[in-house]
Amino acid sequence: MQALDAAKDRARGHEAVLVSHQLPIWIVRSYVEKRRLWHDPRKRQCTLASLTSFTYQGDKLVSVGYSEPAIDLVPVHLRAGAKPVQGKGKAFGA
Repeated sequence: MQALDAAKDRARGHEAVLVSHQLPIWIVRSYVEKRRLWHDPRKRQCTLASLTSFTYQGDKLVSVGYSEPAIDLVPVHLRAGAKPVQGKGKAFGA
């Protein structure tokens, strides 16, 4: 949350981009959406090159968005919510 708050303060009136791995983003998202922090990693909504957006009005967080602009680059069996595929060594994203 500290990085998110710092970016919000420095980019006030503009946009800021923070780059991270799945777990830190998922934990922050879970925290702001008031969900428990422990979870099943296979059920994260957080795939390769996905974007999680936090929108503020002043200091108030008003929305959390999620998009997958590069979904065509992610094999179907590695996409969020994918069912295990027989013969594939890994059914879910990294």
